[in-house]
Amino acid sequence: MPRDTLTADRIVRAAIELLDDEGLDGLNMRSLAKRLGSAPTAVYWHIKTKDDLVRLAGDAIWYEVELPDLDAADWRTAAAAHATGMHAMLTRHPWLGQAFGSHLLHGAGQARHNDLSLAIYEKAGFAAADADRAAATVFTFVLGSTLGPAAQVSLNRRLNKDGADGEQRMADAMKRATEIAMQFPRLRERLGTTAATEYAAAPDDTFTFGLQCLLDGFAARLAAGNTRRRR
Repeated sequence: MPRDTLTADRIVRAAIELLDDEGLDGLNMRSLAKRLGSAPTAVYWHIKTKDDLVRLAGDAIWYEVELPDLDAADWRTAAAAHATGMHAMLTRHPWLGQAFGSHLLHGAGQARHNDLSLAIYEKAGFAAADADRAAATVFTFVLGSTLGPAAQVSLNRRLNKDGADGEQRMADAMKRATEIAMQFPRLRERLGTTAATEYAAAPDDTFTFGLQCLLDGFAARLAAGNTRRRR
């Protein structure tokens, strides 16, 4: 493919697909150029470094998250929708959570969500400093909720490369983990009612439960503040 048929947007989209398939470790200019049917030098003409590519890809996927309309929804409905949208995006693209710890990420895509998040908690009634804290707390919770699935994707990718040996290593590890867990009464009770592989995963609705608890806490704090001001 001639260099002039490429665009930065096409390269970023292809990079997102490659990152979804292979993770951060699988992204390199040669593999990306092959996916685009181009030469690595043509890719470098538009985007100079892998770090730039990860930054651009990481920002582009924030546009997948729909922004709630603060004029049409109360703060709590907007907060739940925004957090759920972020969670879904981070689950679709598990490499982004890893990139937060290894790359300098910034851009308009993420900034518009940061700004909206602050607006949500200011609408709720928090002063600016507490709105910052509330937004950061929810983001930390959302990100943390996706780390387990992201780690599993990375582990599965690594083990799959080892074929049958990888499957055996997983089976052996699950067996040893189960033997250890059986020494503890509450873990033993739960393992008696579910398969070890199912128990290793987070229980159903864990994210929804945790998010509602956070928002309950915010609502209680706001109500308590209003009560103190009326006295």
